[in-house]
Amino acid sequence: MQPTRQLHLGNYLGALRNWVALQKSYDCIFCVVDLHALTLPQPPEALRRNTREVAAAYIAAGIDADACILFAQSHVTAHTELSWIFSCITPLGWLNRMTQFKEKAGKHRENAGLGLYGYPVLMAADILLYKATHVPVGEDQKQHLELARDIAGAFNRQFEVELFRQPEPMILGEATRVMSLRDGTKKMSKSDTSDYSRINMTDDADTIAQKIKKAKTDPEPLPEAADDLDARPEAANLVAIYAALADQSRQDTVSAFAGQQFSAFKGALVDLAVAKLAPITAEMNRLMADPAEMDRRLRRGADRAREIATPTLAEVKRVIGLLAPDAAGI
Repeated sequence: MQPTRQLHLGNYLGALRNWVALQKSYDCIFCVVDLHALTLPQPPEALRRNTREVAAAYIAAGIDADACILFAQSHVTAHTELSWIFSCITPLGWLNRMTQFKEKAGKHRENAGLGLYGYPVLMAADILLYKATHVPVGEDQKQHLELARDIAGAFNRQFEVELFRQPEPMILGEATRVMSLRDGTKKMSKSDTSDYSRINMTDDADTIAQKIKKAKTDPEPLPEAADDLDARPEAANLVAIYAALADQSRQDTVSAFAGQQFSAFKGALVDLAVAKLAPITAEMNRLMADPAEMDRRLRRGADRAREIATPTLAEVKRVIGLLAPDAAGI
């Protein structure tokens, strides 16, 4: 996750909650991608605070920073070194196909920074540096994972090695794409000008209740079949959020509230959201009260990440013909 502004319910339901579950089955590496955040201007103090806050959210949500590896991307310089090497073998045509750059740059493409254009290559380095087998991604990031797979294949072919494997995407959960509370056709976003469009991970119970009660719906009652919500984006969004928080299917959710008005459903959603999110918010606040401890945890995670990343980068450098530091007298 990028440490830009506050994390919200979409980040939690679409990614973080599912990552917590992965710990039971996989050796997991979690990275706060602060270098990716630099693709847009970031106030320095805000970036430092947000980096700690994202890490605190990981831990508060249930990531075990002792069993897993949790670190800040910029603390492991192998990410940027490998990204440069990959950028030298990545055709411009591949990057020109990346839809997220087109969406984010919009009409101002000529003024967009090189980092925004090339950050999918850095994302590939983030993944391949650890020879990852599986990567939990949202639908909007699948294209970038495909690029990582293409880069891995291109490197292996060019240097006639089998150094990098092909990581597989993992798309999990009922609410993998949480939409705005004000417009069910748009993704919930940190950058939306209306704070009522999202539930922030730091919102208190009263704020959560107010935002859900003001969330846009329609005048129709809840149907008996989940498929009947397909033409009702705001209603479908609230049902998907409830289903994800309750760990049940959309159909089970609709069946429980079939025929009821959204005023009653929203009350139940408020109770559920507060019950699930309040403990996480409280733990985040406790962790953020001690920034030195958060920094210590991230440094320890970076040390563990380097144990994996450094040998991979050294192997890459040997394969492509770069002199080892000792051979160069460094």
